[in-house]
Amino acid sequence: MPLLQTSDMVDAGQGVCCIVLDTNVLLSGTAYPSSIPGKIISAWRCGSIDIVLSQYILDELQRVLPRLNHRLGWSNQEIRDFVESLAFLVDLVEPAKTQDPLLRDAADQPVLGTFIAANAKYLITGDKDLLALANHYPIITPADFWQLHGD
Repeated sequence: MPLLQTSDMVDAGQGVCCIVLDTNVLLSGTAYPSSIPGKIISAWRCGSIDIVLSQYILDELQRVLPRLNHRLGWSNQEIRDFVESLAFLVDLVEPAKTQDPLLRDAADQPVLGTFIAANAKYLITGDKDLLALANHYPIITPADFWQLHGD
């Protein structure tokens, strides 16, 4: 698997590309390391990109990770440890208070708020409700991000 070079992810004058990953991307990337979300997480581990999350996203990840226990085989303690380690390894922000009327799912407001507070280049998600806002915010799928900045 070709890894991103740091130069591939550098914004002119701004340093390494800063992104927010939605829970579904974190989940897929953790459970399926060879997937495109897995490649994005690998690029982050190599220092090619910066990931910004919020406690809201981490809490959601901890809540949904057990659904992939058939794939991961992690105990509840291992899931907690994994999420806690992420909290120390990524940049954490408090989601901006936002009530975008175009967002169909109110549960996604804190994810959008995380993106706004992070002042990130992209919000990467597979969530159709968030992707519906792509004309208003730089919200893209993992595949689109990888096509722009990967291989």
